[in-house]
Amino acid sequence: MRITEAQRVAIVDSVMETFGVGAVVRLFGSRADDSKRGGDIDLYIETDDNSPDLRKKIPDVYAKICLKLGDELPIDIILKEVDAPVRPIHAEGMKGVRL
Repeated sequence: MRITEAQRVAIVDSVMETFGVGAVVRLFGSRADDSKRGGDIDLYIETDDNSPDLRKKIPDVYAKICLKLGDELPIDIILKEVDAPVRPIHAEGMKGVRL
């Protein structure tokens, strides 16, 4: 896993603050692979919250992470809602490293 402990804590704290303690966040993509170089931070978030405006929280969690880490690295966020069908991007995110 190619993020620092401080980055991991900032990400997890931001996700928990935004989506609640039941949320799970995983790092996937190139940053989850120690043999790769560079790349953005790809985050996969699952939550047990099924509120209709859940997707509106994505900019909030993004902003919180950027405030804690700075905006030095691009961040992509994939959100899997409770009842949403599993798409290929979700399947990829589920393979990631739980933070």
